[in-house]
Amino acid sequence: MLRTILSNPLSRWLLIAGLVSLPGAAQADDAPLLEAVHAFLHGEARSMGDEIIIELRPPSARMPACESPQPFLARDGELPLGRVSIGVRCGSDGRQVRYLQAEIGVIGTYPVLATSLNAGETVRAEHLEQRQGNLGELPNRALLESDRIIGQVATRSLSPGQPLQEHMFRSLPLVERNQRVTVEARGPGFRLGREGQALEAGGMGDRVRVRFDSRDIITAEVIGEATLIVDF
Repeated sequence: MLRTILSNPLSRWLLIAGLVSLPGAAQADDAPLLEAVHAFLHGEARSMGDEIIIELRPPSARMPACESPQPFLARDGELPLGRVSIGVRCGSDGRQVRYLQAEIGVIGTYPVLATSLNAGETVRAEHLEQRQGNLGELPNRALLESDRIIGQVATRSLSPGQPLQEHMFRSLPLVERNQRVTVEARGPGFRLGREGQALEAGGMGDRVRVRFDSRDIITAEVIGEATLIVDF
């Protein structure tokens, strides 16, 4: 396993060749691949903190050298934290693909509750404080940005200091079931509004069904209080 800590990306990256021990021809052949993966992972994680810890497991089997390595995250859209799988396309056509495992840690800040919160209570800015630690050691689906929590409603009683996860909160309903709402239809060069009745409740970004007086039913996205949108 190769472990590299990059606290200053520019200067520490130049030291990787010296930090990584490559005893034997097989590991030497893997050097371009491993360096490409390190650079890729650092680029993916650098926006989350200044100090990045990468533990990379080299290929266990002896394989031909990977020419022109092109790394990618095996799970598209995955947050590069904790244990991740990295694919690497090899060769000019990228048809050969290899997979490696990595453990990624980022020393950064994340929000926690500064005070207890009751179920059904809405989160305000004064309820939160910032804590520093290894973001890779937080639970799955931990929330890293205060903006994603403020205005949400706690689904259960929460204690101060604990990492916050998505399932602990829900959006404050902006549309209630059976409420009269306005549905805006938008497209190139036009914008129309029509009133209807919401058939279900929803928060910001939720998609809910709306019935019009004509009995037609559509699905629209909640964009504000009693306001939804349909794009054309």
